[in-house]
Amino acid sequence: MLTDVDAVVLSNSILSPAYNVLSLAAPQIASRALPGQFVMVKPDCGNDPLLRRPFSIFEVLRDDNHQISGISLLNKQVGVTTSTLFGLTAGDNVRCLGPLGRPFSMAKRSEKAWMVAGGVGLAPFYTLAVALQSQQIDSTLFYGGQSSRDLFYVEAFRQLRVNLELTTDDGSLGHHGQVTGPLERRLHELKPTTSLRIYACGPTPMMRAVTKLASAHGHDVEVSLEQIMGCGLGGCYSCVVPIRHEGGSVNFVRSCLDGPIFNGRDVVWDGLEQ
Repeated sequence: MLTDVDAVVLSNSILSPAYNVLSLAAPQIASRALPGQFVMVKPDCGNDPLLRRPFSIFEVLRDDNHQISGISLLNKQVGVTTSTLFGLTAGDNVRCLGPLGRPFSMAKRSEKAWMVAGGVGLAPFYTLAVALQSQQIDSTLFYGGQSSRDLFYVEAFRQLRVNLELTTDDGSLGHHGQVTGPLERRLHELKPTTSLRIYACGPTPMMRAVTKLASAHGHDVEVSLEQIMGCGLGGCYSCVVPIRHEGGSVNFVRSCLDGPIFNGRDVVWDGLEQ
């Protein structure tokens, strides 16, 4: 069941000149949220922008009594909505609709779980990491950014006992290069008998490359697509994704309803990037 709430901002943690984490009082949404799902939000301060924008649920928050109290959003300011969210303070209101979308499938205890994140693509993985840790599933986060200033919440993942493979384009932290570098190395090192589940979120070229690498080693990838959404409810058809089905036929599906989680092998990446 969807819930539309006027969520009060609990806190705004500024991570860098571009990134922040916004905590919202939305227990009705948080209590039903699953890893990989998202919300449609709009700052409650005028009509610009007119439409809500999608954000992955970053954290499910709990109060001092360990009761679910809300959600947080990992935000990067690039436009009107994201810049407004960046500047909010405690007590401000945000219209918040959710939880929406199809969540990640959960790895089994017999499997290893690898999460591959590029930049703000980290957003759906903290809730997933918490779920994996609760099931004592061996998990690794491959996390890349332009520099050390673009990698966040590393210690929080470490406290969840997630193995870390960090990369930066300038070599200022972790491996020097793209996040697919250590991923390819680890895939080559993997024993043939190892059962593995891979999840990816980030720039489209990165997710395409991760899917190609994993497929070459016989593994599927669940990708979280960051399509532009106008309504989040399937009515506007602004978030269509070309999907290939058995037999080779291709049709367009709505990411907000059939996703945002898809099997990377099913996505027609050429059509998505055009």
